[in-house]
Amino acid sequence: MSKFSDFVVYVDESGDHSLTSVNQDYPVFVLAFCIFYKEHYLSNVVPQLQRLKFDYFGHDSVILHEHEIRKEKGDFTVFSNRSEKNEFLERLSNIIDNSNFILASCVIEKHKIHTHEELVNPYHKALKHCLETLYDLVMEKGQAERETHVIVECRGAKEDNELELEFRRICDGENKYQRDLPFKIRMVSKASNSAGLQLADLVARPIGRYVINPQQPNRAFDVLRSKFYCEGGRKEVGQGYDQWGLKHFP
Repeated sequence: MSKFSDFVVYVDESGDHSLTSVNQDYPVFVLAFCIFYKEHYLSNVVPQLQRLKFDYFGHDSVILHEHEIRKEKGDFTVFSNRSEKNEFLERLSNIIDNSNFILASCVIEKHKIHTHEELVNPYHKALKHCLETLYDLVMEKGQAERETHVIVECRGAKEDNELELEFRRICDGENKYQRDLPFKIRMVSKASNSAGLQLADLVARPIGRYVINPQQPNRAFDVLRSKFYCEGGRKEVGQGYDQWGLKHFP
């Protein structure tokens, strides 16, 4: 039996984790773990994203970035009209919808935190929850004794070092289970053109927008509802994920 689990995890964030500056239009920090079965990722997710890139850009070196797509920057100035962009977005949405991954996320509502003593570092708070949820999942799937890699995009030497130290601290026992967690962190650059990291980037902001205003139409979030990890592995689609696959603080 392989020492590695059947899962691979891709991580991205939305918003910044500073508590000293709060953007009133987007006053949250979101961390999203996209947990894939490796076989499905290899045979379905990667080929579909590659095909999309070849069809629209003629090559596969384009990196799908939510901000650039939304603002039509960089490679995403190619759309000749609104209809063409909407077709691209529809196809991308269908790829996400058809991709079988499990979401573990944490949203820090910075505007609701009144003193910094409540929360020292939003990123670390979110990371702890997502790693504990990932452990719930591998336990449920009988893979807690096997190693799972968690892939995170590089942000800068100082930030990366802090993140790696916090990741190891949590996995070395500073978690609600008070035991070692079988996870290894892997830091990679955006230039790696990882399909999993690009999908994680695309899902993080819709989660934040939903928490800010649950009543606002949010088709991107609607696609994600059935993917959140649910309490006790509940099977009701789109139910049982609040404070589990979708945690918000405070």
